[in-house]
Amino acid sequence: MGDKEGALFSVSGKVIAITGAAGVIYSTIARGLAARGAKVALLDLLGDKAQEIADEIKGGRGEAIGLGCDVLDGDSISAALAAIVERLGPVDVLINGAGGNLAGATVPRDGLFTDLALEEVDKVFALNYKGTFLPTQIFCKHFAEQGKGIVVNTSSMCAFAPLTNVPGYSNAKAAVTNFTQWLAVQVRVDYPDAEIRVNEIAPGFLDTTQNHRLLYEADDETLTPRGRSIISNTPLGRFGDPEELLGPIVLLISEAGSFLQGTTIAVDGGFAVYSGVGPLGEKKRG
Repeated sequence: MGDKEGALFSVSGKVIAITGAAGVIYSTIARGLAARGAKVALLDLLGDKAQEIADEIKGGRGEAIGLGCDVLDGDSISAALAAIVERLGPVDVLINGAGGNLAGATVPRDGLFTDLALEEVDKVFALNYKGTFLPTQIFCKHFAEQGKGIVVNTSSMCAFAPLTNVPGYSNAKAAVTNFTQWLAVQVRVDYPDAEIRVNEIAPGFLDTTQNHRLLYEADDETLTPRGRSIISNTPLGRFGDPEELLGPIVLLISEAGSFLQGTTIAVDGGFAVYSGVGPLGEKKRG
């Protein structure tokens, strides 16, 4: 890659705050961004785990800090932001990675939708939607003061075609996508003198700790019925890896993505574009 292209995709020197950064996906992203010269702040409810990952990054000569942060508590978020500014400098990018699902908000194999407890669904909706909305509110004030900033949200395939058994998660991710699109316009209304970009990624099915038991049987090799269904509807014919989210994120937070606003990048192996009509991978050419 030439100097011009390298600068276009550079994240070197950027101060990047990442929520949910102690998890598999966004700890991987934090490592990848730090390796490219970014100053990374790992925010997570598990502050000790976030600091452990930050120490690992620093051991590899990257620049990182780990902070305990509750994305459902405004005071906790504001304190984390202040700590980042003090230790790393003004924040350039917020990546909203906090989210996830709960067993109590998932219809079990032998259960029914009507059996779900609303309280559990509320928790999932709050974690994914409010846990994106509230940090974005607080960091956007900072971005407005700085005159620029970038927000990257995390949606999901289930935002566009709801997945069976996970109503709270599907509903919340759909709300995140709507929020991303809404905010991409609203920041221009509220802060016309600041350049604030808002976009999102929508990961497909990744083989992570949270998903593994849904995708594989106890032998860790045989696909579950759900896993087989996913693979049969994914044109690339496999699950994704967290590292495969890094490229799209670099695009969104670098100058290469400077004219992207309110967009969703699906990182899903083609899952979202396959209609299910016609079998995949059967036609051979001799």
